[in-house]
Amino acid sequence: MATKIRLARHGHKDYAYYHIVVADSRSPRDGKIIERIGSYNPNTNPATINLNFERALYWVGVGAQPTDTARHLLSVEGVLLMKHLNGGVAKGAFTAEEAQKRFDAWKAQQQAKDAKVVKAEADKKVAAAKAAHAQEVEANKAKAAEVLKKRQEASAALAAAAQEAAKEAAEAEAPAEESAEAPAEGAAEEAAAEA
Repeated sequence: MATKIRLARHGHKDYAYYHIVVADSRSPRDGKIIERIGSYNPNTNPATINLNFERALYWVGVGAQPTDTARHLLSVEGVLLMKHLNGGVAKGAFTAEEAQKRFDAWKAQQQAKDAKVVKAEADKKVAAAKAAHAQEVEANKAKAAEVLKKRQEASAALAAAAQEAAKEAAEAEAPAEESAEAPAEGAAEEAAAEA
C-alpha cells in the first residue's frame, strides 16, 4: 500500500484549516485516513502548525511520501532534518547524542528567527496604531479649529444683529420722540396764542 502524508481540508468557505494525515494514496482528499498526525492553520499570522513529531518521523522513516505542502510543513518542523540525522547515525557518521545536539541547535536557531518575525510584526502593528492615532489627533485639531471658527462667526453675526436691532430701535424711538415733542410744542403755541 502506497501511503502519503498530505493535508485534509476542514473549516468553511474563506476559512480553511487542514489536518495533516497519513492516508492511502488512492483514497480521496477528505476520505478515509490511516492516522492524523497534526494540523495546519494558515489563517493565523504566522501560520500555526501542530505536529506529532514522533509519529511524523516514524511515517517518514517507513517510506510515506509527503505531498509538496506537507513536505514543506515537515521541513519547517524539522522532521526531515531529524530523518537525515538519523540516517547519519545509522551509517555511524556520528552518535545519537551528537545528532540530537545538532537538531536542538537548529531548532533554537529557527525559534529565534520566528521570534524575530513575530516581534517585527508586533512592532509594525504598534507603529501603524501610533500613526493612526497621530492622524486622528490632527483631524480632531482641524475639526476643533473649524468648529471654533464657525462659533466665532456665529457670535459675530449675533453681535452684528444685536447692534442692528439696537440701531433700528434707536431710530424708531427718535421719530416717535420728535412726533411727541411736535404736538407738545403745538399745544404750547396754541396756549400762548390764546393768552
